[in-house]
This record gives sequence, C-alpha cells and structure tokens, in this order.
Amino acid sequence: MAERGIELKGSSFTLSVVHITDTRVDRVKQQLSEKIAQAPDFFRSAPLVINIEKLAEQPDFPSLAAAIRELDLVPVGVSGVVDDDTRRAVRAAGLAVMTSGKIPAQSPPPALLNQPGTKVHRGPVRSGQQVYAPNGSLVILGAVGNGAEVIADDSIHIYGPLRGRAVAGAKGNDSARIYCQQLMAELVSVAGHYQLSDGLQGPHWEQAVSISLAGEQLKFDRL
Repeated sequence: MAERGIELKGSSFTLSVVHITDTRVDRVKQQLSEKIAQAPDFFRSAPLVINIEKLAEQPDFPSLAAAIRELDLVPVGVSGVVDDDTRRAVRAAGLAVMTSGKIPAQSPPPALLNQPGTKVHRGPVRSGQQVYAPNGSLVILGAVGNGAEVIADDSIHIYGPLRGRAVAGAKGNDSARIYCQQLMAELVSVAGHYQLSDGLQGPHWEQAVSISLAGEQLKFDRL
C-alpha cells in the first residue's frame, strides 16, 4: 500500500485586518492594545493582517510584527503592498504579502518608472493633496483618496484605487490616458473632457480600466 503524502488545498479563513496610519511602532501598539482591551477573549491568539495602504513610507516590519506578538496576536501578512521594495521588506520580516480579491497586486514595468520626464509618487495621495507632473507622465504607487487630485500633462498610471480626481493631458494632449486598478473616481479628465462620479458608475465602476479620448468623448476599456 502506497504511503499517502501531504495534500495542498485552497480554503478560506476569516482574518482580522488592522489598517495602520502611523509608522511609529509604539503608537500602533498602544492603539491596538486599546482595541484589544474592549474584547480580550475575541482577540486572544488571533491571526492578524497589517494593511499599510494609508502609509506614505515603509514601517519597520520586524519591530511591528514583534510588537503585535507581544499583544498575544499572530501577524500573518501585510496587505496594501504596491512596490517591489516593500514586498521584499515584508518577506524579509517573515510575513506574507497579502492581496485582496478585487485589486490584483501589480508592479509597473521598470521602463515606465525610468522613462525620462515621468514623475513617480510612492504611497497614497491623501485627501487635500495634489500631485502634478508637468511636461510628463505621472505614476502613483498607491491609492488616490477621496478629495485628492493627481494631474499630469501626459498620462497617469495609478497602481491602486482611484477615489479622487485624475486629470491627464492637462495642457491639451489628447493622446494622454488614465490607467487605474480600481475606478471609483470623483472626476476623470483627459485633455479637458471630463466625467463626474455619477456618470462613471456603470459597467467599469470598481474595475481596472484605461481611459482615453475618442473624438469628443471619453473611452473606457477594461484592463
């Protein structure tokens, strides 16, 4: 009788996710401790995913994981990772890189990042912020939040959700495009032609799309 080996099967589990907005480990630990105190039995030895989508820079992943373990939680992975440097730092800390079901984790091609005139913004663009790329394209390695604005004289590439406003071809370049991993925008515009949120909530809403200009109309294509 042949000996049976191990089997690998897909499965689903419920995991708690902590969305952190501060890279200071002591501050994160304090806030998390306060949450745990509200229901200590529920959180005891619970697996935890760390979401870093709202951070503008990398936290100290080994120190963060150690602080979480000191609270009797089990850090299993990090979500909201949008660039290769952060991905390597997560793995070096012994954590998994987690991806959500809706937004595939993608990295921009090196040729795009190194293209002359291209401006690269690493991390989220938060409410009230504006990022502008004059005379070139703009790459956002993160989410564009509600109330935020990204502008480029050429194309815009957003490796994350677009919830705010994106204006490509700001000086009239009608060949400019907007690319995003999840369309939930307040406004999109290419060479002065725009649509507001109400007009965007159709078949391409919450999808990965490219937006270009066809004549006098915006054209939406699924990525």
